[in-house]
Amino acid sequence: MNPKRSTLIRLAVLGALPWIGLPGASLAQTQDKPLRVGVIAFGKSEMSGHLWQALTEGLRQRGYVEGRNLQLVRGYAEGRPERVPEIASELAALKLDMIVTTCTPTTKTMHKATQTIPLVMAAVSDPVGQGLIASYPRPGGNITGVASQFEDVAAKMLQLFLEAVPKVSPLAVAFNPRNPVHQVFLKEMEAAAKSLKVHVSPVEIGQAGDIAAKVTRGSPHGFASLMVLPDDPFFLHLRQHFVEMAAKHRMPSFFGLKEAVEDGGLMSYGQTLSQAHFRAAYYVDKIAKGAPPAELPVEQPTKFDLVINLKTAKALGLTIPQSVLLRADEVIQ
Repeated sequence: MNPKRSTLIRLAVLGALPWIGLPGASLAQTQDKPLRVGVIAFGKSEMSGHLWQALTEGLRQRGYVEGRNLQLVRGYAEGRPERVPEIASELAALKLDMIVTTCTPTTKTMHKATQTIPLVMAAVSDPVGQGLIASYPRPGGNITGVASQFEDVAAKMLQLFLEAVPKVSPLAVAFNPRNPVHQVFLKEMEAAAKSLKVHVSPVEIGQAGDIAAKVTRGSPHGFASLMVLPDDPFFLHLRQHFVEMAAKHRMPSFFGLKEAVEDGGLMSYGQTLSQAHFRAAYYVDKIAKGAPPAELPVEQPTKFDLVINLKTAKALGLTIPQSVLLRADEVIQ
């Protein structure tokens, strides 16, 4: 047996839990074999444990308990892009009941590996524009789940940053050249910057070393602030690097991920990834009960959270206006 595949299978049975009687038993609980669900993730398990907890809690509430009627096969790329296609092929070969994809790159790669196994996406931007689904009401293929819609809030992110920080120009906008949706984000960001009279400079981050090398020395006079584009597992994986660099050079930072602000970033605005993973369990349940993914409407987020780290603001010598604080969904003291 392929040793990598063997590793995946071993991961599937780790952490088995005793059976707990739950209401709302699903169809899978009446079957002789457990529901077999794969999960493909770009980063390390320790960097996204709260997301898996949200997914497994959503499944538990729907009657699926790992080790009893649920088998989870987890594949982590450990932050290595070249591992994603390998894991996708391994999961596809296992003939699982369905696979949960955790970002845009893993969804696209998994879709190349299989067009028959149902794929449940958790927080993927512009799935129609990327050709992953035909439409939100009727996806039409083997993919359904939760979209992120980050591309629709790029202008709002810049506006909030400008309101909170007196001087954001020149603004470094970190993007991943391997992420196709980042080109969409950049167009929206540049259009918003023009109307708001903010000077933005896209900064290509292809590896961890680029963060310090390009952000701190990429502008003739230095960048005043940093914005990190969302919906990218590589950036989620590297979020602490961004936060530490911004703190070292006293740069206000803005993210699309709450997790980065919890790690010390200044502000974030966007969809809560934990909620997206929790909602993915709804689709797992529906497909397990026989619903075809082609006919399950893709869910779009209706709420975006503004999170502010006042401890970081104080360290930077910033006073966040009360008008911005009043709109915050969470303030970290």
